[in-house]
Amino acid sequence: MPDHTILGGGYHATISERGGALRALRHGSRDLVTSWPPDGPIPYYSGTVLAPWPNRVVGGTYVFGGRRHVLPVNEPDRGHALHGLVSDRVWECAEVFSAEDDHGFVRLTHMIEPTAGYPFKIALEVLHSVAADGLTTTLTAQNVGDAPAPYGCAPHPWLLAGPDVREYELELPIERMLITDESLAPVTLKDVAGTPYDFRASRALGDTAIDNAFTSIGAGRVRVRGPEGGVEITWDPAVMPWVQVCTGTYLDHRGLAVEPMTCPPDAFNSEADLVVLNPGDKHEASWTIAIFDDN
Repeated sequence: MPDHTILGGGYHATISERGGALRALRHGSRDLVTSWPPDGPIPYYSGTVLAPWPNRVVGGTYVFGGRRHVLPVNEPDRGHALHGLVSDRVWECAEVFSAEDDHGFVRLTHMIEPTAGYPFKIALEVLHSVAADGLTTTLTAQNVGDAPAPYGCAPHPWLLAGPDVREYELELPIERMLITDESLAPVTLKDVAGTPYDFRASRALGDTAIDNAFTSIGAGRVRVRGPEGGVEITWDPAVMPWVQVCTGTYLDHRGLAVEPMTCPPDAFNSEADLVVLNPGDKHEASWTIAIFDDN
């Protein structure tokens, strides 16, 4: 599957047509995200676009518009429909440009056709752009069907600040977290204060295992610091009021997954922060990955 390389501002990004994915991102010689071989499998959704829902639809079923819908279950151990419909699909390159040491971009498109469990037609466009302020990705969705459609989205980068996530310092300026059951289905919201998951002040991750969604977002920014330096992801919390963070502790996978989301897990059922796209409606969400220096 073709890759596209874009350069700008000292950044070097490799974009894959598989999953509309950020396959690699470097600043100078330093890797900022976990990458994968061009012909290999995509490990743990690394760098992919998640739509028309992020995270899980519990049990793979939901009711919308008075009708019950049944999605294919792709997380069989837990029985859920995970991370949307496009993370493993081929996207089409519509435009690519790169000016070394200045800026570059690639624009990919994909059409979600009506299918079992999601009988809606959504046109997607993802624009990856690099410049001096980092890699900015903008995902635009438009309902090109004839009925309202439920929608949510997120990216799935694994941020790298060194080989061992236990050595990272995490800064997560967020007040509340979603408690889940043993199948990772959401149960209730809880304040992070007084829990092991309070990273509002930057501190070492150590052996803390995280695989939770957080909300009540302050700055719309998550930072990690490690032996190889600092990397951050920023976004507009008014558009993406949730973020999933996963240490990958039990996955044998490098990096820290930080996934800004438009809605929480199982929003197709709870309707919490769910986007409803009426015919013709568009939705746009953006996020930026960049290095930072505290000095």
